[in-house]
Amino acid sequence: MKRLLSVLLLLLLTNCGHNPTGNDLRLAPLYRGETRSEHESIGKKWMISTQGRYSTQAGKRMFELGGNAVDAAAAISFTISVERPQSTGIGGGGFMLVKTPESRKPIAFDFREKAPLKAHSKMYLDKKGNEIPRKSLDGIFAVGTPGLVAGVIRAHARYGKLSLSKVLQPAIDLAEKGFPVYPELAKALEAKGKLLGSFPSSKKIFFKGNDLLKEGELLVQKDLGKTLREIATKGKKGFYEGWVSKAIVAESKRHGGMITQKDMNRYNVVLRNPVHGKYNEYEIFSMSPPSSGGIHVIQILNTVENDGLGKYGTHHPKTIHMVSAAMQQAFADRARYLGDMDFVKVPIAELTSKKYASKVRKLIPEDKARAIKQVSHGEFKESDETTHFTVADAKGNVVVSTQTINGWFGSGLVAEGTGIVLNNEMDDFATKVGASNLFGAVGGRNNLVEAEKRPLSSMSPTIVLENGKPVLALGTPSGTRILTCVASVMLNYLEHGLDLYHSVAAVRYHHQWSPDEIRVDSPGFSSDVERKLEKMGYKINEKNLGCKVQAVSYEKRGLHGVSDPRGQGMSYGE
Repeated sequence: MKRLLSVLLLLLLTNCGHNPTGNDLRLAPLYRGETRSEHESIGKKWMISTQGRYSTQAGKRMFELGGNAVDAAAAISFTISVERPQSTGIGGGGFMLVKTPESRKPIAFDFREKAPLKAHSKMYLDKKGNEIPRKSLDGIFAVGTPGLVAGVIRAHARYGKLSLSKVLQPAIDLAEKGFPVYPELAKALEAKGKLLGSFPSSKKIFFKGNDLLKEGELLVQKDLGKTLREIATKGKKGFYEGWVSKAIVAESKRHGGMITQKDMNRYNVVLRNPVHGKYNEYEIFSMSPPSSGGIHVIQILNTVENDGLGKYGTHHPKTIHMVSAAMQQAFADRARYLGDMDFVKVPIAELTSKKYASKVRKLIPEDKARAIKQVSHGEFKESDETTHFTVADAKGNVVVSTQTINGWFGSGLVAEGTGIVLNNEMDDFATKVGASNLFGAVGGRNNLVEAEKRPLSSMSPTIVLENGKPVLALGTPSGTRILTCVASVMLNYLEHGLDLYHSVAAVRYHHQWSPDEIRVDSPGFSSDVERKLEKMGYKINEKNLGCKVQAVSYEKRGLHGVSDPRGQGMSYGE
């Protein structure tokens, strides 16, 4: 009812040209991007929201062939690896949550990359203990053992109906036939052209002669198509054994790197219990460590649960203050406690408890910002890249997955003859305690490099249930902003009653404790709201967050899909 009233009010105010103030601030300023019709869909049977049009079409094809949501998710995973080589790929890793009607809660698949067996905590330091510039970012020493192929195949083997060859065919076709370079890809190529051009194996794919591919030119990835055909025929062994694995190991050896066949043989997918919390009548399930995202999404929601923010609206100063303060505390805790829980103890129950949230809430002044020195511990920031998709059907099958190679084009290095862009996920580790990586992450002891350890992440694929049935499923790329963007969209939809499109399109804000500022999407807050926040002691930085939320909700009219209008993705349902 709350969502319906909000939508009716929005239509009324829009038609009369009213500029909402006060309680009407629930009608948040929206991102003004592409037309709504290109990013929104309603379906009765199934729904897909991805960051790529070819990837959405690949998922659609699986449903048309009689497949299920996991078949669609697997096809999307491989196709988006071709379509967005700057963001993700089979040389990377990620997380996936799968919820079926038969299961009480989702299962979390952890296929995050792992540090090679020869990796150690001082590998990025010189003899004096100083960081070696860019060693954790560019080239072979930045590469963790890839996990995406193992993870997607593990999930598909457990839940999928179609053959692996059918699932991979759209990706194979796209790689071999090619597609025009789109604006986001062109921008990434321009930014990373020097690095890509320094490796002959990368240059031959992303350059035309000595010139970078430009927008509108055809990107063909025949070697990647050949690799995908090997996986389609031989499954996991087609990647972790045989000629593909030998090529990855040979590339490592050629550059003096650490990845060996033993690393490839030992890579393992971990099935984890997702972190779990409640927000009013809703159950929240999200990714557990080595992702910090799920824990802190729940922590933020817990902190503001009893403030009744719905009566103020999404962009009322009171709402922004309370949510920002909750975000601020979450990032302080993230720096102190989070890491790969196979290696370190992470106090999940404590951080996601109502008791702890109540303690945090009591520390937040009603009308004043908390200074950074009043909130303890560290600073984190990660790459803006990564990709996310959401798939759901009317039966209650839901898949959410966030996947990445870390920064734009990862390490910049392609394994010769495979077309595989290798990740630079090792940069998500702390190079030493107290040291910052390229993205500003100050290292904590729990996230130091260790052999076979998985680096810390903020990826937050999330599923919301009500009375055991799915209500909302979502996720996004964008480093540390992932968890705050996911929490914000959830609050817009569950607390403020906005419809799904406006929940996603509303201007978002982010506070990660350090830097001590509220970062807000363009066009920012109204001048009146900004003045009130500054009077409370907040510094406002208008800078887009980079989130591209992909969401699906279950509603009376059917499945509602929204692909963030900030991106070039697509929602489609039938």
